Amino acid sequence: MNRVLYQFPLSHYCEKARWLLDFKDLEYSVKNLFPATHRLLTLWKANSTTVPLVKDGKEWIGDSTELAFYLDAKYVLRPLLPSNPDLRRQAIILEDLADKAGVHVRRWAYSQALGSEQVTDLLFNDYPMVKPFKKQLAPFIKRGIGQMYQANPEKGAISLQKMLKVMDDIEEKLIANGGRYLVGDCLGLADISVASLFVPVLALKDTPWETLTPQNELMEQLYQQTLNRPLGQWIIRLYQEERGARGNWRG
Repeated sequence: MNRVLYQFPLSHYCEKARWLLDFKDLEYSVKNLFPATHRLLTLWKANSTTVPLVKDGKEWIGDSTELAFYLDAKYVLRPLLPSNPDLRRQAIILEDLADKAGVHVRRWAYSQALGSEQVTDLLFNDYPMVKPFKKQLAPFIKRGIGQMYQANPEKGAISLQKMLKVMDDIEEKLIANGGRYLVGDCLGLADISVASLFVPVLALKDTPWETLTPQNELMEQLYQQTLNRPLGQWIIRLYQEERGARGNWRG
């Protein structure tokens, strides 16, 4: 097998990439990159500063959306996008909406929980080589993450409102399509993108965020609201019924 996913286990964009590869039933190995030093590889191979980064034979793909289009073009079985032009357009619009909202999900989550020991454990537990130095490295990593993602209370509050607006819009589309899938009558790119990029809010079992319990009243409120709304129940159902191979995120 010559297919590798380079990732951060805690990244919901990497969860999207894992799900895309699993949906296509492709074998791959996982290698965890360490934050900051990951750029040595991503810049070299994909002119990118972010993960996921996928090596597929001689090809290097450095973005989850780019990966989706690449996979559909090369591996035609189980298409991620519908052939119908109107449905395809709807799916691409929703995927883009979810991708942009994912930035705000990440900023909101880190703005609320970055200072907790729980997050420290999540950041370091999947890196055995650096875990012994967790206490010394944690302040620098947290400061770097806060600066890189603008994860502060002011920006986090703005991101929360943008998240909620997107959740309302997507939920409206879901209900209008019958409540099972976002576009058409089968799982596709739009569903995978929305579910994977919003799942950290729900801290679902068998995901990297399963131990990320709410750290304050505001997080608890968002958790309960998401859990009880149609969109939250839909994400839970997709993970229970559709996700498939979920154990590959640790590497």
